[in-house]
Amino acid sequence: MFEKYVYKNQKRLRCGYTTGSCAAAAAKAAALLLVGGIRPETVELETPSGQKLFLEVEDIREEEGRVSCAIRKDSGDDPDVTNGILVYASAEKTKDGIRIDGGTGVGRVTRPGLDQPVGEAAINTVPRRMITVAVQEVCAGQGYEGGIRVVISIPEGEALAGRTFNPRLGIEGGISILGTTGIVEPMSEAALLDTIEVEMKQAAAVGRKRILLTPGNYGMDFLRDELGIDPQKSVKCSNYIGESLDKAITIGFEGLLLVGHIGKLVKLGAGVMNTHSRWADARLETLAASLILAGGGAGTAAALLGANTTEEALDILHGCGWLEKTMETLMEKITYHLEHRTGGKLQAEAVVFSNVYGILGKTKGADILLAELQQE
Repeated sequence: MFEKYVYKNQKRLRCGYTTGSCAAAAAKAAALLLVGGIRPETVELETPSGQKLFLEVEDIREEEGRVSCAIRKDSGDDPDVTNGILVYASAEKTKDGIRIDGGTGVGRVTRPGLDQPVGEAAINTVPRRMITVAVQEVCAGQGYEGGIRVVISIPEGEALAGRTFNPRLGIEGGISILGTTGIVEPMSEAALLDTIEVEMKQAAAVGRKRILLTPGNYGMDFLRDELGIDPQKSVKCSNYIGESLDKAITIGFEGLLLVGHIGKLVKLGAGVMNTHSRWADARLETLAASLILAGGGAGTAAALLGANTTEEALDILHGCGWLEKTMETLMEKITYHLEHRTGGKLQAEAVVFSNVYGILGKTKGADILLAELQQE
């Protein structure tokens, strides 16, 4: 078992290794068998992070002119659907060069804007490099100067693909071979942020100048049911609103519309750009402050602070006639913090709703940006 640990939220969590590391190790094992006649029980692989892995080789097969080996994926304490799957690499001799392709269970790219061109196997750049280096190392060690064709396959890949982001990203027929460090850190925020960035880049690649963001499923449903927008045209940014704004600027979008439930977006009124509860709450405090700024009384503010949920707080505001004015003040604060984060480099607008009261507020340019997005 791979023994590397990290500490997150006072918990000791075991790391794992990526599908890219599995593919490279399997390719190395297959190359050893193909050109050296060696049936390795384990292979050593140095990951891009510098971490060395010693991985057990499984299901070694030899056919006429072709061999294959498998490495079992270990995701550590990461809740990863690929944990325990076998990643295969087959190898056969060619005239020259190292050629890499995907077989059964490895997805194919069907949309622009991803790491690989349309039509290529969804084996990302770093794993391709890892596979190439691993095979070249074997060839040099065994004195082999010819070429090798490597095909990566994952028998369970097609069945698992529906539980990943791949169908949404335009990767069909299987899962992706991923990883930039070779190591999986449990509950990695980086992996989710990478997915957000990939979806944004896809939108930019087809010529879109404006991007539509929503934190989660409530927002996706609201887009479809209330605004008449296909949710597939949006990017789900989860809690990472600040990082998503930053990425939109870097990619070069001109406008960004954020559509979300009050339970998430109220935090923007306090400048909280990561809306996960472990970073900050401030929902009721922000509503209470907005009420006071709108001219409401201390008694109502105290009632808001005693509410259990934002929806309950909205009921209080509605009941005393302060909902509309409080939301106007909140939207002014949200505008301020969006402009502060983007620094004038991006037109960032927001629409805030609740499941009971519908649209609660919009920033001043939201309607125009929404109309432009509906036309794209």
